[in-house]
Amino acid sequence: IFINKMDMPDTDKKFLLKDIQKRLADTCIDFSNNQDSKEFKENIAMCDDSLFEEYIESGRIKRAGIIKVISKRKIFPTYFGSALKLYGIDEFLKGIENFSMGPKYPNDFGARVYKIARDESGNRLTFLKITGGKLKVKMPLEQEKVDQIRIYSASKYEIVDEIKAGAVCAVMGLTKTFPGQGLGIETSYNKPTLEAVLNYKIILPTGCNVHEMLTKLKQLQEEDPQLSIVWKEKLKEIHVKLMGKIQEEIFKSQVLERFGIEVELGAGSIIYKETIAEAVVGIGHFEPLGHYAEVHLLLEPGKTGSGLVFDTACNEDVLDANWQRLILTHLKEKEHIGVLTGSPITDIKITLLTGRAHQNHTEGGDFRQATYRAVRHGLKKAKSVLLEPYYNFSMEIPTDNVGRAMTDIEQMNGKFAPPLTNEDMTQLTGYVAVSTFADYQSELISYTRGKGRITLTLKGFEPCHNPKEVASYIGYDSESDLENPTGSVFCTKGAGFLVKWNEVEDYIHVDNEWKQNCHDTNSDKEEVKVSSHNSYKGTLEEDKELESIFVRTFGPIKRRLNDSRSLMGCENNNDKKANQNKTKWKHTKKEQDKENYLLVDAYNIIFAWDELKDLARDDLSAARTKLIDILSDYQAYKKCKLILVFDAYKVEGGIGQVIEYNNIHVV
Repeated sequence: IFINKMDMPDTDKKFLLKDIQKRLADTCIDFSNNQDSKEFKENIAMCDDSLFEEYIESGRIKRAGIIKVISKRKIFPTYFGSALKLYGIDEFLKGIENFSMGPKYPNDFGARVYKIARDESGNRLTFLKITGGKLKVKMPLEQEKVDQIRIYSASKYEIVDEIKAGAVCAVMGLTKTFPGQGLGIETSYNKPTLEAVLNYKIILPTGCNVHEMLTKLKQLQEEDPQLSIVWKEKLKEIHVKLMGKIQEEIFKSQVLERFGIEVELGAGSIIYKETIAEAVVGIGHFEPLGHYAEVHLLLEPGKTGSGLVFDTACNEDVLDANWQRLILTHLKEKEHIGVLTGSPITDIKITLLTGRAHQNHTEGGDFRQATYRAVRHGLKKAKSVLLEPYYNFSMEIPTDNVGRAMTDIEQMNGKFAPPLTNEDMTQLTGYVAVSTFADYQSELISYTRGKGRITLTLKGFEPCHNPKEVASYIGYDSESDLENPTGSVFCTKGAGFLVKWNEVEDYIHVDNEWKQNCHDTNSDKEEVKVSSHNSYKGTLEEDKELESIFVRTFGPIKRRLNDSRSLMGCENNNDKKANQNKTKWKHTKKEQDKENYLLVDAYNIIFAWDELKDLARDDLSAARTKLIDILSDYQAYKKCKLILVFDAYKVEGGIGQVIEYNNIHVV
């Protein structure tokens, strides 16, 4: 520890040391005094038992023993001086040299990125602390090569070909690095301890090109990723995330110094997030003409502070591994927003349950659309929770002001632990919402007459204390957000049509086999299995076998009261009772209408159809797929219930399987 400004009048070294020992640790020892004095040795000996025994036995303490105890953080050397007058600087530097223990570095290369900057020519510089091995010019790092190594001293630098562990340097040639990143054996990432919780609009001067300015500001984001420069397309505005007023001023001065442009910032607004309170399945289907993808995702509440976690529980026999990896990539690539306020979602585990692709029609972008829609569908179904940022605070104030501080915290909907009083000062710790805390630091300093101090750290995001007021103020409408649709796109009669989120499950093609512990009180709904395993015996020539296939595929013929596919169109009525009455009326009116069913013997058709027969000679699987696609199109035109039967069940001990492919049943 170095105590500066000792050249100022009325500075009392003994008072300062006593205050430091009380506030920080009583093992902060003054090393600026004569280190051969009896007082110094006694103070050192009282910090560790081994040093105490050594001093009692010999009256001396070896430097090696002091170094060892300092390395264990049992002693904190403290120096006093003035950097301006160069008073006490030599003693401080000699103390670092004499009482510090250098680390042992491994032979394998390792480095930690601690800063990103640019030189006068605009070249990108990555500043590294070498923690192992050596770094050489042209050495590959993160699929890039080091073009140049610089050792800086203020604004000047020396170019070297090699640098060893323990040194710091700046390198050119790396374009993907970021502060906190580990290279080589340093595989971990040091996450920032603070997170910006305020969002500001950047107000540019008249005549400034907004797109050119956005490019320049992105350079600042490279150097400090927490700035989070964002372009709001709808508003045609640039926004930045900051921590408060001090960082506001730093940001504005930095922009002026780097780019010569004087910017202003709008009023800061709180950054909110959203999560869910219960597990749900979200389904996304994307099937315009010539495209196809369906995705089922399980959304589960995660631990506080866990962020978004992605996983898959889908069998590769159901959906190819390549498609699964693509879906996970789409989940990670986007900042998904909630349905309450349009804020980013967090603390949710998203698991891929199942999905379906089409051999001929599925393209890469189809699963992106289906995945995004599945997330939004799940959020609409779930009970969403609005989260707001909270600060952990630790304030030290005069005891006379404790009552005022406790009252203020309660009015800000904060919580605090019992106060700890030490003589004339009291410590209060607790947490409070950022939205209510505002600029309380200034108020604290004012009513304590400069004697109070407060330390803030981000506690995290927790349930908002006034969610209805916040949602009403923001005024977000998830159904009007065309960039983040909640519904899905299905196809019929050769044309795609949009299905609203609350009707999607009536049209899906795949069963995810996930059953929710029912919070649904609508007892009229019946579960329909899209696929099942059945055993068959006999031949297709027997009428009983045909009947068996029919019954096992569909079960006893029932008409569901809430099946909008058997009715005239799809309604969206918020009043469930009115909707049920309306549905029953339509159902009664069409009670006498009967559906047409078509059973197709697949292999007979294949070997009777010349085109399919020729295809089957080379690849029977391709012929089967071709027939399925043809009949799928036929069913869309005829609107009948179509069952396509492949007689694999004739195999001794074979188990039949019924699956739904697009709009037909395949046995």
